[in-house]
Amino acid sequence: MTLTETELAAWGRGIGAQVEVPIFLGLRGQLGAGKSVLARAIARGAGVEGAMPSPTFNLLFRYPGRDGMEVVHMDLYRLREPDELWELGWEELGRGPELVLVEWPERAGEHLPTDRWDIHLAIPEAGSDRRIVQVHRVGTPPHLPGYPVSLEVRS
Repeated sequence: MTLTETELAAWGRGIGAQVEVPIFLGLRGQLGAGKSVLARAIARGAGVEGAMPSPTFNLLFRYPGRDGMEVVHMDLYRLREPDELWELGWEELGRGPELVLVEWPERAGEHLPTDRWDIHLAIPEAGSDRRIVQVHRVGTPPHLPGYPVSLEVRS
């Protein structure tokens, strides 16, 4: 599907508002593709309030969400090697009522959970306000609200 930034944010809020936990969402795409926009929108839909700084330098932030849910937002861009994940409590992620949002999940290598959703974001052309969104189910994660989307969304 192809979405504007506004549509991407609305889609993300819908996911956050309806998602069942625990769930792991890997957000993939080049710099500037909208991973952080989508992560914040999903978190807002899940009930996160207040400031949500980028986890690029801290690598991980935790936020209280609705109904006892915890939203975990990670950015693995600065990870040098997958073994650094253990210092972040990686092995504990998704064991409780957590919505785990991970930007640059490919940096986790073979440590990615076998049950997850990978959301790929791409910019179709330089200067475009649109994003191409591809969603891939890996293993048997919980249902992802708003997926499958069979039609391209146009404004």
